[in-house]
Amino acid sequence: MATEQSVDLVDDDTVGWFTKAVLLAALTAALAQISIPLPGPLVPFSLQPFGMFFAGLLLGPLWGGVALLLYLLVGIAGVPVFSNGSAGIGYVIAGKSGGFLVGFLVGAVVAGAIAHRSTSPRPVADLSIPVQALALTAAIVVVYAIGIPWMSMVTGLSLTRAAALMAPYVPLDLVKLGVAIAIVQGGYLSGR
Repeated sequence: MATEQSVDLVDDDTVGWFTKAVLLAALTAALAQISIPLPGPLVPFSLQPFGMFFAGLLLGPLWGGVALLLYLLVGIAGVPVFSNGSAGIGYVIAGKSGGFLVGFLVGAVVAGAIAHRSTSPRPVADLSIPVQALALTAAIVVVYAIGIPWMSMVTGLSLTRAAALMAPYVPLDLVKLGVAIAIVQGGYLSGR
């Protein structure tokens, strides 16, 4: 007599984390559409960094990285999820914003690693505000460390000139950092 037996190939926790990563990727794509194109070699001003911040704080380094990797792959595949509805592998590799997009992925991993100190994310309530601020500041540093040399190479600007052009973005990113911590602390994304 044959009996039916189901086998779970993936446990419920993994499905739950993957679902959250997909939602964070979608949120990042939505935030990227809130952007202002700027002339010349300037990169667009957008709310994309919030995606990196939330991914690192809420999902930790592993799943936060998966969220931003999904976001990048969808954009590279041609779905207009980058700022101003941009997409494509050429936009990432040869575009002035490409290094910043890759930086968001690495930044989410770094922020998650610093905030959670493990690949397994802890509850956000267990993360102190100074630790969150340190984690997100490190993520911003990583984004600029990757994005500015990439921008310099793609545009032909000197590294110093590219850094000078990006300097006005730093205070705005620090404001975004504070807003992101307030949103996470308020439990608006974690369903507390």
